[in-house]
Amino acid sequence: MADSFRLTMAQANPVMGDLEGNAAQARRIWQEAKAAGADLVALPEMFITGYNAQDLILKPAFHQAAMAMVEALAEACADGPALAIGGPLAEDGALYNAYFICRGGKIVHRQRKHHLPNYTVFDEKRLFDQGPLGGPYDIGGVRIGSPICEDAWFEDVAETMEESGADILVVPNGSPYYRDKFDRRMNHMVARVIETGLPLIYLNMVGGQDDQVFDGGSFVLNPGGDLAVQLPVFDERVVHVDFTRTADGWRAAHGEKAVLPAGEEQDYRVCTEALRDYMGKTGFSKVLLGLSGGIDSALVATIAVDALGAENVRCVMLPSEYTSQGSLDDAKDIAVRLGCRYDYVPIAGPREAVSAALAPLFEGTEEGLTEENIQSRLRGLLLMALSNKFGEMLLTTGNKSEVAVGYATIYGDMAGGYNPIKDMYKTRVFETCRWRNTVHRDWMNGPGGEVIPVSIIDKPPSAELRPDQKDEDSLPPYDELDAILTMLVDEERSVAECVAAGFARETVKRVEHLLYISEYKRFQSAPGARLSKKAFWLDRRYPIVNRFRDTS
Repeated sequence: MADSFRLTMAQANPVMGDLEGNAAQARRIWQEAKAAGADLVALPEMFITGYNAQDLILKPAFHQAAMAMVEALAEACADGPALAIGGPLAEDGALYNAYFICRGGKIVHRQRKHHLPNYTVFDEKRLFDQGPLGGPYDIGGVRIGSPICEDAWFEDVAETMEESGADILVVPNGSPYYRDKFDRRMNHMVARVIETGLPLIYLNMVGGQDDQVFDGGSFVLNPGGDLAVQLPVFDERVVHVDFTRTADGWRAAHGEKAVLPAGEEQDYRVCTEALRDYMGKTGFSKVLLGLSGGIDSALVATIAVDALGAENVRCVMLPSEYTSQGSLDDAKDIAVRLGCRYDYVPIAGPREAVSAALAPLFEGTEEGLTEENIQSRLRGLLLMALSNKFGEMLLTTGNKSEVAVGYATIYGDMAGGYNPIKDMYKTRVFETCRWRNTVHRDWMNGPGGEVIPVSIIDKPPSAELRPDQKDEDSLPPYDELDAILTMLVDEERSVAECVAAGFARETVKRVEHLLYISEYKRFQSAPGARLSKKAFWLDRRYPIVNRFRDTS
């Protein structure tokens, strides 16, 4: 019976649907582990397909091709360590989220996920069948149990494996980021370790997939909850963990213990990684955005440069007669500070032409919101023309506060392919800009120092679509608006609870009304990085036609 065991844990980044590419990545990791004398190589949940595949996983051609790829990978990795990899399993008319154990050229064990998450971005009860409670598998005399992701958030799967003779628990995950999630993961895994008395490897993937970012942060716990290894968040890592058999069972040797950054840094990193992977995985390399001289576009430009490099970012100022000199100066200033291309395209001429074309139909009416939105839609038109002409993805720049209450123009400033700050409230935009001006990290491609001019941060927000316009002419102050939205959206609180918290009922009802009537805009909005458990899209799915209003 072996007294030592080396396990290679791969905190890796798959590409959705790239079966050959994901298999090739798995084989490279396996070869590295073989050279290091590993006994077992563990990859994350659903690694062969990428995660979360949503309804793509139901397509027979897709899940059959994925299964065939795992079988081919098992054959290719016959003469070395065992390989554990996640993927779909179709058998007897059922479809499972499975974990395949490959050894000696064959798949020797198939673990089927038992607990299927069906909340926030997860819809697994509709996609997969529930697997039975399973036991461990044997790797050279060491018995390994692998609860798959959600399975480790409950007692029964891990306890069944321990009772069936498991020596070590290896938990493969596809767990996407939301703020402060790491502590919840750690608490659940510590509970499993204490209940079973077994060491546990929590293995999470990294990388962006549409709106979600898998943040890694994999770790190893010894019995009692002793932290043996902590990998960094967001970075790909391949780490070899040595276990030794003791009189009290198996223990992992202590290794790297990365210090995890604070929440504001993790949020910013998510915005950056989400954009970087969204671009890379869809085949785009360059972006453009409308740079207004305001704080939202300034932050998006900074994120874009940090994600892609200044040479791949084009900023375009599209001024009208209402654009202030301060905004003109600020827009050019930040483009120079970031080192990216800056173009200047006035919209006065196109606006006059549109106004002239509509004049016969608008005759006898007063100017108002319609005329203001023409400016925004002209900007969207011109930016999309540049996007089409030069193959640069257009980024939208609306924050969560604006997206929530519809303070954005559909087919105007909402036009584009991705929005890095879609789940970031306006007050946090201000905080993030101040933070970025004082912090620089190796993973940022942009320069350090004060990249966002203080004048942009300090000036009152304005769409500048009419003379002396301020956001607070149409909306409550952002600190008040964001507090109400946090209660209504993120916490699903009632109007009465908002009023009890000190907000005027009239204001709360107005915000609620704007929230509901703007659903059709959000339905057509660009995807964006998910930072919370109530991001608009998969987390919060409301009907467009909806007459309900809270009367509490």
